[in-house]
Amino acid sequence: MDARSSRYHEVYARAQRDPLAFWGEAAADIDWIERPKTIFDPKADVYGRWFVDGVCNTCWNAVDRHVQSGRADQAAIIYDSPVTGTKQTISYVDLQTKTQVLAGILAKDFGVVKGDRVILYMPMVPEAIVAMLACARIGAVHSVVFGGFAAKELATRIDDAKPKVILSASCGIEAGRVIPYKPLLDEAIRLATAKPSACMILQRPQCQAELVAGRDHDWKTRWDEALVWAKSIYECVPVAATDPLYILYTSGTTGIPKGVVRDNGGHLVALKWSMKNLYGIDPGEIWWSASDVGWVVGHSYIVYAPLFHGCTTILYEGKPVGTPDAGAFWRVISEHKAVSMFTAPTAFRAIKKEDPQGKHFAKYDLTKFRALFLAGERADPDTLIWAEKLLNVPVIDHWWQTETGWCIAGNPIGLGQLPIKHGSPTVPMPGYDLRVVDAQCNEVPRGKMGSLVAKLPLPPACLPTLWQADVRMRESYLDEFPGYYKTADAGFIDEDGYVYVMSRTDDIINVAGHRLSTGGMEEVLSSHKDVAECAVLGIKDQLKGEVPCGFIVLKAGVNRPPSEIEAECVALIREKIGPVASFKLAITVARLPKTRSGKILRGTIKKIADGEAYTMPATIDDPAILDEIGSALKQKGVMS
Repeated sequence: MDARSSRYHEVYARAQRDPLAFWGEAAADIDWIERPKTIFDPKADVYGRWFVDGVCNTCWNAVDRHVQSGRADQAAIIYDSPVTGTKQTISYVDLQTKTQVLAGILAKDFGVVKGDRVILYMPMVPEAIVAMLACARIGAVHSVVFGGFAAKELATRIDDAKPKVILSASCGIEAGRVIPYKPLLDEAIRLATAKPSACMILQRPQCQAELVAGRDHDWKTRWDEALVWAKSIYECVPVAATDPLYILYTSGTTGIPKGVVRDNGGHLVALKWSMKNLYGIDPGEIWWSASDVGWVVGHSYIVYAPLFHGCTTILYEGKPVGTPDAGAFWRVISEHKAVSMFTAPTAFRAIKKEDPQGKHFAKYDLTKFRALFLAGERADPDTLIWAEKLLNVPVIDHWWQTETGWCIAGNPIGLGQLPIKHGSPTVPMPGYDLRVVDAQCNEVPRGKMGSLVAKLPLPPACLPTLWQADVRMRESYLDEFPGYYKTADAGFIDEDGYVYVMSRTDDIINVAGHRLSTGGMEEVLSSHKDVAECAVLGIKDQLKGEVPCGFIVLKAGVNRPPSEIEAECVALIREKIGPVASFKLAITVARLPKTRSGKILRGTIKKIADGEAYTMPATIDDPAILDEIGSALKQKGVMS
C-alpha cells in the first residue's frame, strides 16, 4: 500500500488552506431549501457556526429525495432481530409513508411544533428510526435515551430537555432476558419536575405495558387512526441549518449529563461527505453499523449518514456472541450482503474470546465484504491483527467522540487507503487541525505524549454548544486550552502525521513521578496469546502515589493456571515497557464491567480498588460484574 496513491494529502491540504471553499463544495451534495451564502460565521455563538443562512430539512435528505430520485423501491432499512426471530425490509417509499404518519401523530394529536423536544426511550426496532426521522420532518428536536437506562438517569434528561412528548416501548430484549421499559419510564416521570404532556407506547409481544389513563397512548391504535389522513398532510418543515436536530446526552464530570447539540446543516454536509470519502461506500450499497440508536454511532451511522447517502442500513437487535453464537456477525454480513461494517473493538474482542480460531467464520460467504471499521474504544493491535487475518480485508481503526458526531482521525478508504499502522487510527480528517500540547498549551515535539486538541473552529457536524449551557460548553471543552477544543484524550502524533490515542487524559497515571499511559500497557497485555481483553488502571499506593493494576480476561479454551499467565503478563510489561512501569499485579477475571456500548468502566473499577464510594453507572451492562471485581481484588489482597 503506497501513501502516494491516496488523494488524502491533497484533499486534507485543500480543506486546511480554504475551508470555506471545501465545505461549500461538500454542501452542494445535499438538497437545500435555501442554499447558504455564508459558509461559516466566526462571530456566531460559542466559536462560530456553519451555514448560518441556509435552510434545509434532514428528513427530506434522508428519505424523500431518494423516493423522488428513483430509489423508492430500494431497501432503506433491513431489520434483523435474532433475539425475537424477526426480519423486515423497509423500502424508501415505505419509510417515507411511516415518517409522514408518525409526524402527523406528533403534530396533530400531540401538538408538537418546530423546536419542541421529543424524548425517545426505545429498543432497537424500526419504529425508533422512524421516530427520529419524524421529529426531523417537523423540526422537532429529538433526544434518544438508551433503552433500559435507570429511572433516575432518564429523569435528569427529562428535566434538562423538557420534552412535550415521550415515545417509548413496553420492553427491550437482550439475549435471554426481557427488560420492561414502562416501569422505568413511569418512575422517571414521577421523579422528574418537567412532565411530558403525552407518552406513546409501542406494545411488544414479549411484554405488555400498563398505560396511564390520560397520558399514555397505544402506538398501534394511534397509528391505525392516523393512516387515513397523515400521509397527505405532513410534509417536511423548513428549518435553519443552525437549528438543533437532536440532543444526545453524555456523562459529565459533575454527574449531571451534558446535552450535546447537533445542528441540521453541518450534520447533513459532513455525514454525507464521510460515507463516500471516509468509508468508501456508494449509494445503493448495504452498510451495517452494529451499534445502538441510543449512542452517537447509532445516530450517525445506523440512521443518518447511510440514509443521506442513499444506502441500505442494517438495524440489528442482537449481540456479537450469544445470539445464537460467535458467528452472529458473519451470518448477518453474509445473509444481507453487507459491503462494510462499523462496530466497537469490544465486540470483536468478545468474538475472539469465544471463537479464537474463527471456526464460525468458515460457515459463511463474505465475498462481498470489503472493510471493517472499529471505533468507540481504543483498538488494541492484537485484536486488529486477529481480525485482519480472519477477514482478509482492511481493518480500520478510527477515532471520534459523541461531541464530534463523526470521525476525527481515520483511514479514508474513499480517498485511497493509507498504510495501516497498528495502534493508530491513522490521520486527521479534513476540517480537524490536530495538535498535541502540554499543560501550558505549548505544542510538544512529534512522538511525545500530551493532550490531543483540535484547533478551532471545529468542522461541520461537531457540537456547536451544549443544550442551553454555553458557559458549560466553554468550561468543559474550550477554556483549558485557549483556541482549541479539548478532546480529553492523551496521545501523540508521529513523524508521518499518524495519530496515536493512548488513553483518556484522566487515565494517565503518575508512578513515582513518571507519567505512564494505561493504554500502552493494555496494548502489551493484549499481545499475550491467551489474553482476550484487558484493562489497566492506576490504584493508590502509599509509596509511589499510584501503581498499575491489570485485569485480564482469558480466551475460551485456555486451560493453564491463571497464576501462570498472570506472571507472564507481569514479565511482558517489564520487557516491553520496563521496570519504570512498576507493573506487578495482574488479576484474572471472568469478565470486565462495561457500558452497554462496550466501554470498559475503568473509573468505577479504580474506585472499587481504592476503597472509594462509587455510584452504580447508569449505563452498566450487568451490575453483578462489579461484585466479581471486588472479590477478585480481595483474593489478591488489594482490598480487605
